[in-house]
Amino acid sequence: MKINKILNNNAIVVKDSEGEKIVLGSGIAFQKKKNDPVDQTRIEKIFVMKDHTKHQQFEEILLTLPEEHIQVSEEIISHAENQLGVIINEHIHIALTDHLSFALERLAKGMVIKNTLLNEIKVLYAKEFQIGLYAKELISEKLGIEIPEDEVGYIALHIYTAKMNAGEMTKTLDITAMIKGIVDIIEDCLGIKIAEDTVSYERLITHLRFAVQRSESNEPFHELDTEMIRIIKEKYGDSYLIAQKAGHFVLQEYDFELHDSEMAYISMQIQRIKSREMA
Repeated sequence: MKINKILNNNAIVVKDSEGEKIVLGSGIAFQKKKNDPVDQTRIEKIFVMKDHTKHQQFEEILLTLPEEHIQVSEEIISHAENQLGVIINEHIHIALTDHLSFALERLAKGMVIKNTLLNEIKVLYAKEFQIGLYAKELISEKLGIEIPEDEVGYIALHIYTAKMNAGEMTKTLDITAMIKGIVDIIEDCLGIKIAEDTVSYERLITHLRFAVQRSESNEPFHELDTEMIRIIKEKYGDSYLIAQKAGHFVLQEYDFELHDSEMAYISMQIQRIKSREMA
């Protein structure tokens, strides 16, 4: 295996019968030049990106961003794969590294972007948020930069999106924002603020996530029969009206329709909140 291109001290491009590969390793390109043999003992990761565009994007990342940012990002990704027990979509090496480097540049200039979905992220993507907290400690230790929880939330979103092969992070953001919008409507209609550290809040957020996922994928679940839905409408009339308002919101804003059974289940969640939070 010979060096075809040097990207930085820790990244090279090699070419073999399978095509071009990106190879990472601490000091793998130090004092090396094109056509030199690769020191096999220094190889830490090998990337074979089938998508040529992604391959070029990753090369650009490795050529242009600070090496210490790239190294920290790769450590975070390796930790995430170990913690989640999965191989994360290769696009994470581009998306997270690019986001992280830009965020660190912003923070160095005193620019902090507020993450309005932070509370929802903590509940919806709890495992990924813990990985984000690991990233916060790692960045502090390696780079001497303290990142706020707002950025921890964005790291969690990147990890979740790549883990689920969910495509662009905008889709994950839309779903999270949709759930936040439903919670805002429920709180506004009830005239209360549901504390984020309560069982009621966690249960509601978790239920809404699964409701959205089921409706989006037409995933089978325990549907309520027409008679049961009628009884819920009559027994929990006010709560059902709030659920309807939430359903109208997601249809208008996101062109997303909640099934009748999901509306009934959400009504029961709202009724439970009314009983616990407004007693």
